Amino acid sequence: MTADTGPELVVYRRPGCPFCARLRRALNSNGIVHREVDIWQDPEAAAFVRKVADGNETVPTVVLKNGGSERTWVNPRPKWLISVVTTEAPALTGGPRSYWPIRRDDLPRPRPAAPTPPAN
Repeated sequence: MTADTGPELVVYRRPGCPFCARLRRALNSNGIVHREVDIWQDPEAAAFVRKVADGNETVPTVVLKNGGSERTWVNPRPKWLISVVTTEAPALTGGPRSYWPIRRDDLPRPRPAAPTPPAN
């Protein structure tokens, strides 16, 4: 038997994504506690996003883990997601409210190139 660790909101994102930046600002300004995972830095996270987004790396992809249930959404509207979290996981609503307008990760930038195999 495992111990209940409480609710968790995970946001899968990538640098330069304007939808991710919009969601981050909304969650932060409303004090919603969440964890962000950069799919360009975590191959397992990218594989998870592809699995739930019909083979695409569509972000933000959001997972709400609450008790034994897990709900997943691809590019949810911020206001709607905040209402869901407030209703279903109120423990996540007590975080600090921050109003930073933009972060360096929010700025557009190209995806890192895949490593090239060594020449024979």
